[in-house]
Amino acid sequence: MAKKLKIGIVVQRYAHDINGGAEYHARLIAELLNNDYEIEVFTSKAIDYITWEDHFKDEIEIINNVKVNRFSVRKPRNPKSFGEIQNFILNEEHSINDEYLWMEEQGPLLDELLLNLEKRYNEFDLFIFFSYRYYHSFYGIKKFKDKSILVPTAEHDDIIYLRLFKNFFHLPKAFVYNSLEEKEIINKISDNKSVPGDIVGVGSEIPDKFEPESFRKKYNIRNRYFLYIGRLDENKGIPMLFDYYLTLLNEKKIDMDLVLIGKEKIEIPKHKKIIHLGFLQNKEKFDALKGSEFLIIPSQYESLSMVSLEAWAIGKPVVANGKTEVLKGQCIRSNAGLWFENYEEFKEIILLLDKNKNLLINLGENGIEFFKKNYTWQVIKEKYNNIIKKSLKTS
Repeated sequence: MAKKLKIGIVVQRYAHDINGGAEYHARLIAELLNNDYEIEVFTSKAIDYITWEDHFKDEIEIINNVKVNRFSVRKPRNPKSFGEIQNFILNEEHSINDEYLWMEEQGPLLDELLLNLEKRYNEFDLFIFFSYRYYHSFYGIKKFKDKSILVPTAEHDDIIYLRLFKNFFHLPKAFVYNSLEEKEIINKISDNKSVPGDIVGVGSEIPDKFEPESFRKKYNIRNRYFLYIGRLDENKGIPMLFDYYLTLLNEKKIDMDLVLIGKEKIEIPKHKKIIHLGFLQNKEKFDALKGSEFLIIPSQYESLSMVSLEAWAIGKPVVANGKTEVLKGQCIRSNAGLWFENYEEFKEIILLLDKNKNLLINLGENGIEFFKKNYTWQVIKEKYNNIIKKSLKTS
């Protein structure tokens, strides 16, 4: 029996109760590939993405049969200092050294992790780094470029235009892109079309059955509702969502409540039609999604939005912020979602979906077909296997 290839997956955080973003993405891919390859994860001891303070005590943990190596962050992030340097580099003339300082302040400063990878370099055939913009990926790929694959999880924001990254995007052996739009923006900024890569994305852990009525009963949800799933903070467009929804309620009578799932970082308005449930485990999250009319994604910055794929997988439409090129593109290609760029468009979409059951059904059916064609685990695994094979041939 041939020895399995050994692959290290490197990501900023890794835990059971992170149910979105690059970290959840990384966990799903680690578990997907663990049957065909020998997988080890390298990550921080942090759970808080704002400060990166150590949270986990153990240096080694087994999560769903995957070995996870955790390392202390050299220095927690100071949100005030980080905010100041980020504001400076995005709004003022600055030097490349200022951008290096930004990277240092952003963190997570995982020097021990990178030293460990260096010591164990010969054990591994490849490393897969998640999230281009963080310290571990930036310095890890520079150090181990001959064995590196990058899953950039890039958003079309101002950070991607920093001088730090123009040459950086030429270094990996290959890219695993989340979307056509992500690939296009990275290719345009860095002119790295010669670096191999494919548009892959990620699948999801879809339960075998759903119990939306049990969910409704448990949380005393009586009305029809649309759903938000994710962090409740400014970067995710939540203040805008509250503003638009409350304005609409003042103007029109609509049947649907707004239900929110996720940890809050901002104050949530006290209103009987806004229901916040906090963090839910995967099964309850899907029960909530199945019982909803549609999923709403107000964020202006997304590299893929895994929860949109989960909605489409179970036949639920998506209403997205059209300023997010990736989500707008996905809605167009799937014909399973609608998008808004201002309050008037938001209002028209909500009023339309509030009264048009057939449209909800048709959009949901299109979503199922889109997911089956592009995001089943079989499709995802085949693409990863091909990228891994090509990377090893060019090593």
